[in-house]
Amino acid sequence: MHVAPYDTWPRPPSALTANRLADPPNGARVTVAGLVILRQRPGTAKGVIFLTLEDETGVVNVIVWRSLYEQFRRAVIAGRLLRVTGRLQRENSVTHVIAERVEDISPMLDTLLHPARPAP
Repeated sequence: MHVAPYDTWPRPPSALTANRLADPPNGARVTVAGLVILRQRPGTAKGVIFLTLEDETGVVNVIVWRSLYEQFRRAVIAGRLLRVTGRLQRENSVTHVIAERVEDISPMLDTLLHPARPAP
């Protein structure tokens, strides 16, 4: 099966791990997920938010443009565990995901503390 360069890698609800971000072509639509380890909103960035997510394989840099930030404000500001879908951008040796959708999946962290018990 041929996959067009702008199909989402991988198909949701899955998320691509940080160590596999080199696999899709530049400009591909990807979904990533991870713990928020850094939020930056520099005064010189004109409302752009920079997020760093960490998964079990490494870190993912995410750019959230001002217009998208307004739409997903609560998730961007308060989320501890985020799933982000957007376009992969590579320049020189730096890879970013330009966010199109930001989901707060922090409630999934509770399953780590209280895993489902097997049925009797």
